[in-house]
Amino acid sequence: MIESGDKPLVEKAAGAANPVRILLVEDDPRAALLLGEMLRMTWTDGLVLAHTERVSDATQELLERGASCVILDLSIPGADQPGSIEAVRRAAPEVPIVVLSESADEDEALRAIRAGAQDYLLKPTLYPALLGRALRHAIERNRSEVRLARLALHDPLTGLPNRALFLDRLGVALDRSRRTNAPVAVLFVDVDNFKEVNDSLGHGAGDELLSALAERLRAMLRPMDTVARFGGDEFTLLFEELESEREVVLIAERISDATSLPVRLRAGETSVTVSIGVAMVGDPSVSPEAAIRNADAAMYRAKERGRARYELFDESSSRRALERIQMETALSRAVDRHEFRIHYQPTISLDAPGVIGLEALVRWQHPERGLLAPHEFIPLAEETGMVLGIGAYVLEHALDRIVRWRRVRPDVTVSVNLSARQLEDAGFARRLASTIAACGATPAALCLEVSELAVTRNPAVAQEALARFRALGVTVALDDYGIGSSSLSTLKRLPVDMLKIHQSFVSALGTGPEEASIVGAVVKLGHALGLEVVAEGVETDRQLAELRALGCDAAQGFLLGRPVTGEQVDALLAA
Repeated sequence: MIESGDKPLVEKAAGAANPVRILLVEDDPRAALLLGEMLRMTWTDGLVLAHTERVSDATQELLERGASCVILDLSIPGADQPGSIEAVRRAAPEVPIVVLSESADEDEALRAIRAGAQDYLLKPTLYPALLGRALRHAIERNRSEVRLARLALHDPLTGLPNRALFLDRLGVALDRSRRTNAPVAVLFVDVDNFKEVNDSLGHGAGDELLSALAERLRAMLRPMDTVARFGGDEFTLLFEELESEREVVLIAERISDATSLPVRLRAGETSVTVSIGVAMVGDPSVSPEAAIRNADAAMYRAKERGRARYELFDESSSRRALERIQMETALSRAVDRHEFRIHYQPTISLDAPGVIGLEALVRWQHPERGLLAPHEFIPLAEETGMVLGIGAYVLEHALDRIVRWRRVRPDVTVSVNLSARQLEDAGFARRLASTIAACGATPAALCLEVSELAVTRNPAVAQEALARFRALGVTVALDDYGIGSSSLSTLKRLPVDMLKIHQSFVSALGTGPEEASIVGAVVKLGHALGLEVVAEGVETDRQLAELRALGCDAAQGFLLGRPVTGEQVDALLAA
């Protein structure tokens, strides 16, 4: 192999560029010398020319040192045309090839292009400008093709392989596994509470965070491993040639430790945790999609367990994943099939006993599992976004009912619980106003209940949303007060009319003086802020008596009335 260059390698700078490295595969030294002179006559940029006389030497040269372009003479003795091009492409798939031929053979030219050549030139008619132009076009065209291919297979934000490329590499790894009997490990990584970062710091900060996590994951891998951005805040990793399940567990622990370190963003420093699902694929007949589903199911199991950093896939994970998919499918059809039932729990005044309000509580009449309580499906609805449709259904039915009930009891109100998603939905207030008008309801007849936890997720967004609700004339209640982390200053700024004390404080009444002091302090705080105070979960006469003594305004619970159907409320109010 002979190599020469008219410039040394230089770093890119203004007005300068890295030299182009051309590999010439030509068995005739005189022809090679002539081609080299032609290139130097037309190439004003840096040029490094390498020369081999055989295709086998050229492939080795490409593997060791690479090239910007290959000039391949198809007339080399003993070299078949498609085979030579294929050999060069295997050694360097992204390097463009320009072939030279002694004769104008259209069939040969077509075969060369189909085999992967960028251009086909005739040696007898070759001159410096033509050769230089052909090489420049081949290099630039190849760069464009590589760039487009990269855009199609890589995530533009992080530069990592995307879902399509990961599935392809996983398929190749499973094919190898069939020959080697070595297991393949797939990890599914999900960033916990990523939405909170976007909501509190902005989407730009969210993008910065994902890029930083991607770089940390990439830095941990061996050259043979793959990490991809699978979508949103999800990453997938592929490992081969691991010795044992324990080695995969150690990798999961390292990923958890690395991703939990603080990340410095332009908007400030933040920290996150991740949930990791691990699937060891020992059966090579498993499809790439099934392997990822298994890792995904294990990840959800880790997320459900709360403090678990990672979870290995097992039959339990598979069963739970299937149940989740079935539940999602059934839930998505429930609104259209009118499977939701609205029950109403009365709120009783403690000053002059009587029903002053009714809280709408949704139930799901599941076609197979019977009547399901909210905690059995609302978390899934919240996660998937289906809670918006369910919430609209509940609101419309509750408003229809309150119009009828106020004909009998003009001062009674109906309460509807808002999810965190509804609270953060910028268009909800507009749709709320339309629904109230369509039902012919008075805004003051409606109370929207928002949990303290939902408010503390993003206090600024919550404050703005609650202000819009009150501007419509709707009453706003802060539900489940006491289990969140809202400060007194936050509570003072919130545009709310009512505090609802969480049932855990009410249930403790009668067990000691401290519990009464806590509830009494909440009552006094609410009254000092001009708020009505309602106690939830009253189940005993003693609790009721203590609440009256502490000055609580109203209460609800099984002692005062269980959730009942709308028809039962009709009878209750009529009585």
